[in-house]
Amino acid sequence: MQDIQGYLAVAVAVLIATFIGFLFGRIVRSRDISAHRKDAVKRSGAVILGGVYEKVLPFLPDFPYSPKDMVFIGKGFDYLVLDGLSEGSLRKIVFLEVKSGTSRLNPNEKMVCEVVSTRAVEWKEYRF
Repeated sequence: MQDIQGYLAVAVAVLIATFIGFLFGRIVRSRDISAHRKDAVKRSGAVILGGVYEKVLPFLPDFPYSPKDMVFIGKGFDYLVLDGLSEGSLRKIVFLEVKSGTSRLNPNEKMVCEVVSTRAVEWKEYRF
């Protein structure tokens, strides 16, 4: 009878320890998820704010290009600037990427920058 009580006590202790471990794991995990959610919300806000900046930037007073000379591309780079075209005298063509804060170029933007920097750019006309 005492052997059964001993085994029962060990089984109950194992169940209690398992339950406590489970609760502890849930608490730690919920804190970890909460931190990840906060980080995701922060990053999402930064992305939204960056999108607003890239749309508003051409209309700010100190911006060096006329909004009339800018074509929004958004993939690979943000704007193609045909500097001076609206005045009837094209001075230069600029591939413009708008960044805010500490954001960096993504891999696609780096590739575009490299190709433009090496002047591997062409003019083509396609007729059908």
